[in-house]
Amino acid sequence: MKHRRPQPAATRPERSALVQIEKPIYGGAFLARLEGKATFIPLTLPGEEARVRIVEDKRSYATAEPEKIVSPSPSRVQPRCPHFGICGGCSYQHATYEAQLIFKEQILRETLQRAAVSPPEQIEIVAREPWGYRNRIRLAFDASGRVGYRGRRSHDIFPIKECPIAAPLLVNAALAAAQILREQSPAIKPGELSLFCNPEESSLLATIFAAKPAINDFDRFATAWKQRIPHLAGIECVLQLSIDQTSQQLARWGDESLPYRTAGFDYRVDHDSFFQVNRWLLDEFVHRVIADHRGTLAWDLFAGVGLFARQLAQHFDQVIAVESAPSSRQPLEQNLQGTTATPHISDTLSFLRAQPSVSRPDLIVVDPPRAGLGPEVTALLGHIGAPTVVYVSCDPSTLARDLKALLAANYSIASVTLVDLFPQTFHLETVVTLHKS
Repeated sequence: MKHRRPQPAATRPERSALVQIEKPIYGGAFLARLEGKATFIPLTLPGEEARVRIVEDKRSYATAEPEKIVSPSPSRVQPRCPHFGICGGCSYQHATYEAQLIFKEQILRETLQRAAVSPPEQIEIVAREPWGYRNRIRLAFDASGRVGYRGRRSHDIFPIKECPIAAPLLVNAALAAAQILREQSPAIKPGELSLFCNPEESSLLATIFAAKPAINDFDRFATAWKQRIPHLAGIECVLQLSIDQTSQQLARWGDESLPYRTAGFDYRVDHDSFFQVNRWLLDEFVHRVIADHRGTLAWDLFAGVGLFARQLAQHFDQVIAVESAPSSRQPLEQNLQGTTATPHISDTLSFLRAQPSVSRPDLIVVDPPRAGLGPEVTALLGHIGAPTVVYVSCDPSTLARDLKALLAANYSIASVTLVDLFPQTFHLETVVTLHKS
């Protein structure tokens, strides 16, 4: 007689349990304890009692899905988006916006404290209108050519009808593109679609990621799309590649960039240039980073298209803007023309390695990707010893790690500001000002 082997913990049959929700966790879930084990549950709220279904049970933690909210939190509201819960984009639409801001401050504070970084008693929070704020979205096409987002617990694509956190022009353009591609241009075979608009929604850039299309089909498609969406300024079709490969443009129609006015200046932004997504908060965000800093020399590291460098040029005799992304090179050069700022095409680590001690700046602004600065960059920053460093972070964990290293290099935290560039989601942006002791 054969004996059935016990199933691994992660694949045991699903079971239900009643839990008390404790607090938010970075990543969009909330923490509960089930028989002492940390259990991560989305779509719940602190203080709620919920019946949940365990979907993954590992040695040190479990994940679950809510089946029923037994005692709802006073902060619970009806989500505005009909796709909420299925879509992987938003995590907090079921909570009041006031509660969302509390979650984010709590997560930021606890993340810093776990890294032995003591945040100031007051973390300033900057927030504005939490809907319709996104100036950029990226969608995917399903097998039938409908456009949508990836699912919350899978990579499956589900079609959308709306997206309340995005500028309406973006959603209208996406739905129109999908319809035209299905009906008129089946040869293009799109995989994904990226859309970017200016704050007034008067100009739109689009990038289609696809296999090689017939150029005649692409031109015909572009003309039809422009007729449906008059604000469409430019489209590029890019060969869909893996994340570590350089993209290859297959075709282009119209403009390669659009002017984006913020903080008193029209920035050139190209199709695939990085630019902050919140059209309501961008002016104030720039002001929080630049503040009243003045001096002789400033460095803007991870400069992108020069969002901060262009503003720093009004306060410093010389600004060096360091950026390595090829897509940002031309916009950066154009945005800094006629100013005291100079673009330096290099990655940040190579730039810092090459700096002699005599070139110490008065101010360094760093705005790294989610991976943060890392040990060598923070060590070099500590060695250079600029009087002031402003760290702009989109990930609290890497921020905490890097701040710990900078504090060890005799920096101290002067202020921490949480700028909520991503309402309804778990993402948070932090601006930290440090002074050298």
